[in-house]
Amino acid sequence: MDDHPCIRLGLNALFKTVPHFEVVGEAATAAQAIALARIAQPDVVIMDVSLPDGDGTDACREIRAQRPDTRVIMLSSYDNRDVVLGAILAGAAGYLLKGTALERLVESVEIVARHGALLDPAVTATVLDTVRELATRAGDQSLAGLREQERRILPLLAEGKTNAEIAGELHLSPHTVKEYVSDILAKLHLHRRAQAAAYLARRVGPTRG
Repeated sequence: MDDHPCIRLGLNALFKTVPHFEVVGEAATAAQAIALARIAQPDVVIMDVSLPDGDGTDACREIRAQRPDTRVIMLSSYDNRDVVLGAILAGAAGYLLKGTALERLVESVEIVARHGALLDPAVTATVLDTVRELATRAGDQSLAGLREQERRILPLLAEGKTNAEIAGELHLSPHTVKEYVSDILAKLHLHRRAQAAAYLARRVGPTRG
């Protein structure tokens, strides 16, 4: 869902080359996107943040309210903290920048379709800053209870990384990461790892500056 015909055409052409994907429609406005999602009932929607008749984040929220099974990836030019957190709060399962490589975009749709979650590496700093801010708040006992290594792992969970990917980045064994992840979810009262990004967004809320 994008107001630029060339981007819609490119996405359409890209996913038609992937055998296990079916393109069920495209839209140029938020209203069209909401209506089309209601009719076509897609598994995954790729949504621009800025649309001519409104905010793609609001369209994401409406689509998710009408059809919770539909997963939404926000595709944006903005890496602004408020925009990223707003998208997560609206129920987006992913947030990617428009410079994302085509292979990464296809992989991201596959991850989200399997009920995973992900963030563009370029906006991961936003999540890291959120973790640091929350961890320093006196009243935030849940994050205060996390060990240092767990605080490093939490934003990587929010980015949608697997245990193996986290292990490689932090130079840990996958088994150790698995134990850390289990502890993190238990301490934060989360049932699934995909809830980590939304948890962080809810705790901090949009900020300015």
